Amino acid sequence: MSIRRLPEHLVNRIAAGEVVERPASALKELVENAIDAGSTRIAVRIAGGGIDLIEVVDDGCGMDRDEMAVALERHATSKLPDDAIELVTTLGFRGEALPSIASVSRFVLESRVRGQDGWQRIVDNGRLDSEGPAALPPGTRIRVERLFEKVPARRKFLRSARTEHAACVDVVRRLAMARPDIGFSMEHEGRRVLNVQPGDDRPTRVAALTDRALAENSVALDFEREQVRLGGVAGIPTFNRGVADHQYLFVNGRPVKDRLLVGAVRGAYADFLARDRHPVVALFLDLPPDQVDVNVHPAKTEVRFRDPALIRGMIVSGLRRALDAAGHKSVQRPNEAGLANWQSEPLAAASAIASEAFGGIGATAADSFAAAFASPAVPRQASVWDRRPGFTPPPVMGRAEPAYAPPPETVSYPLGVARGQVSKTYIVAEAEDGLVIVDQHAAHERLVLERMRRAVEGGGVASQALLLPEVVELEEVACDRLEARLADLAAFGLELERFGPAAMLVRATPALLGQSDVKGLVADLADELAAYDEALSLKERIDHVAATMACHGSVRAGRVLSVAEMNALLREMEVTPHSGQCNHGRPTWIKLAHADIEKLFGRK
Repeated sequence: MSIRRLPEHLVNRIAAGEVVERPASALKELVENAIDAGSTRIAVRIAGGGIDLIEVVDDGCGMDRDEMAVALERHATSKLPDDAIELVTTLGFRGEALPSIASVSRFVLESRVRGQDGWQRIVDNGRLDSEGPAALPPGTRIRVERLFEKVPARRKFLRSARTEHAACVDVVRRLAMARPDIGFSMEHEGRRVLNVQPGDDRPTRVAALTDRALAENSVALDFEREQVRLGGVAGIPTFNRGVADHQYLFVNGRPVKDRLLVGAVRGAYADFLARDRHPVVALFLDLPPDQVDVNVHPAKTEVRFRDPALIRGMIVSGLRRALDAAGHKSVQRPNEAGLANWQSEPLAAASAIASEAFGGIGATAADSFAAAFASPAVPRQASVWDRRPGFTPPPVMGRAEPAYAPPPETVSYPLGVARGQVSKTYIVAEAEDGLVIVDQHAAHERLVLERMRRAVEGGGVASQALLLPEVVELEEVACDRLEARLADLAAFGLELERFGPAAMLVRATPALLGQSDVKGLVADLADELAAYDEALSLKERIDHVAATMACHGSVRAGRVLSVAEMNALLREMEVTPHSGQCNHGRPTWIKLAHADIEKLFGRK
């Protein structure tokens, strides 16, 4: 078979396969061109998920008649003044994608330079259809109609219009997040789906494009090291999502989806979140162009760093330092679904419940019983309890202790002062601005973990020798993993030694854990090493070991605490980093503000 040159229209279609994977790919190229043209406002309109129509209008520098003709030629660009392709600072190369998009759609390009007349070129699936004058304000307007209409093999592999629309919105959202100095609007079939104004600061723009609640449930980042600057916002661990699609990463203003950066974010939140939960972050890396290669992917969604270890370390340490500054902060509002479960029962319902519970005391006594709870002004009638011989009233569900001293003021304590304990699990505290409920096990779990970390940094965790060493039987491979980490575990006060092929001998446990379940602790550590030993660095493995130990040494649900113990727990939470979430990412406390309580009682 002889070698032949491919015709131009077929070359363009092959190139379109690399650039125009789906409508969102074409939209990304067009919006990037609008940004690089110096626009201050960009308007996007799509129909049918971008399959039927994509329109991008900007107020940038525009193109004259001759430039428009060149822009529709392959490998023509205005973004490389010389041959230094590695130093490119724009998002793309204007003109590179235009002929590819025009070869698989009906493509209408209109543009006008300030002080000149506008011009229009219409290309129908790679062939020039017409050109002539056009009336439009300064800038550029591009319409892409009937994408892949004449390439059915490509069109049948597109997803549904709903899915393609979601991909288009995600593209515009990421580009709008990268440039808060530019205003963006987007419509889908006449409905406005996105609208942000120019001049926003970065946290405001990120919150507007993700979740308004992120503004009060996030921390700001601003770190610099060796000409690399890391900025952005990071959601506190309790403000998380079930999928990782709320992680936005930018390198020199370019949205990327890089595995190195995603892995660094996951490592930074490793011991703050459950394995199936993901943080909400928007990270902006700025570094010299010669330190990063943006041309390793045709769509420039992946990058390659000259010093990847520096970048990963900066992200992990930067996120951890920012989260440390958040202290005991947790999500500021209670879960809406949980709040909806609080119901106010009318008097009739309360009467029916009382009548059923006290069937032998008669309707009148049941009404009196219900009224006693419905109105604090009506005293409880003692005769209600006396009408059933031998009846013992149910135990009081609350517990109080004698106050030998006036209760402390709540003003000076962010988490308030303990007032009681519910179900031997939750501490109820009164703060100046509302009611605080603390999960005692989750909170103490975090406190024990942070104590262990401080102890390790100070030279090691004190150990407590067992009177009789305990033998823990495990699988041989699990014992091998533990034996390989004996030195690391000893730094946490856990002294182990091999005891035959399928058992470990425990001689001492961390003193911080007190009386813990030794067998359960060792078995869980073996499971953690099996899951993470190869994938994580030594520091991350040590953090997992500490988290597992802390879980076994914390105050369990079901333990009765004194008021002094509850207050001591609250005070330590206030000064301990990350105490707003446990080691698995769940919140350790929630607050019902006075306004929330008033809503529950219908006062608002």
